Amino acid sequence: MRAEYTAFCRSLPWSVEPHPGWQAREGVYSHRGDVAASPGYTGEQRRRKAAFERRLRQLAAVMSGHPFWSTVEREQVVAARMALKRVSAEEVQG
Repeated sequence: MRAEYTAFCRSLPWSVEPHPGWQAREGVYSHRGDVAASPGYTGEQRRRKAAFERRLRQLAAVMSGHPFWSTVEREQVVAARMALKRVSAEEVQG
């Protein structure tokens, strides 16, 4: 889910709202240089991004509140959650 969300966000324009962009000024440091105009997000892009974010929040709440975590020693909870983040879908499905 997170990978899909990340890929979707990378496909979006850089600005939510339409913006004319700008040219980098001579002598002023900018890691981006010139920035092209942005058309802003479409209504569909806004809805899809909001749906992704809503679902990610729901999943985070389910994961963090799952009864399993009460079975893990308190000192090991962070390490266990970090290990879980690195489990691939293939490993879960067997």
